Amino acid sequence: MNRRAFVGISLSACLATQVFVPRATAAEAQELTVFAAASLREVFQAIALTFEKQHPNLKVRFNFAGSQDLRVQIEQGAKVDVFASADWKHMKTLATQGLVSEPTVFARNLPVVVVQKDNPAKVTSFADLAKVKHLVVGAPEVPIGAYTESIFAAAERLHGKAFAEKVRANVRSHELNVRQVLTKVAMGEADAGIVYKTDALTVPDKVQIVEIPLAINVVADYPMAVLKAAPHADLARNFVRLVLSKEGERMLTSVGFNTPEAQAKK
Repeated sequence: MNRRAFVGISLSACLATQVFVPRATAAEAQELTVFAAASLREVFQAIALTFEKQHPNLKVRFNFAGSQDLRVQIEQGAKVDVFASADWKHMKTLATQGLVSEPTVFARNLPVVVVQKDNPAKVTSFADLAKVKHLVVGAPEVPIGAYTESIFAAAERLHGKAFAEKVRANVRSHELNVRQVLTKVAMGEADAGIVYKTDALTVPDKVQIVEIPLAINVVADYPMAVLKAAPHADLARNFVRLVLSKEGERMLTSVGFNTPEAQAKK
């Protein structure tokens, strides 16, 4: 075979390869990144399935963790499209730095006491936390931990300093997100813990709920926002719209969240 024929055959082979190897389109490579509070895991995964059906060439990738950890990652330059927090503190910190656009409250939650299913510590009311041996709560910088501190402060005003001191003295660990608190109680490593109602409802076979009196309880606001540097800003706004839609509201309320009636911004 002479050189000209060999080059011709090689060129034909290359062209054939180019024709038959499909190229991935930009749409096929799209990925929406959502940073969300740990307590949103199940419901946001369900919402993502609906969103992906609406956008067949898109994959929603989640990072579920404590809101404080997610905020720090965003501050350090993580590529994120949407941030959903379990409180206003961490969202406002990002807003002050100009990192997020127009935060919106999309859900509300209530803290509750959880105990093991068979309740060996015999906790039947919030007042019983003064006598348990092992109470687990969120760390102060974690939304559920901050809410817990507010509840303890309200209990002190209502029941006296001695009561609040007894409850605080029974705290044996401070966890970095609400699911860690729930897990310790569910596994029998703690007599009781304080988590969101929606978290307790995810493991009804392992824990039972003891309501916190409304006089001392707090309402947890959940704001969400599109990042100003979002790689897929339009899709991010569409995801937020789905969460705020009637369908998103239905999914949120089905797992125990409350939704704000008409609050768009705080």
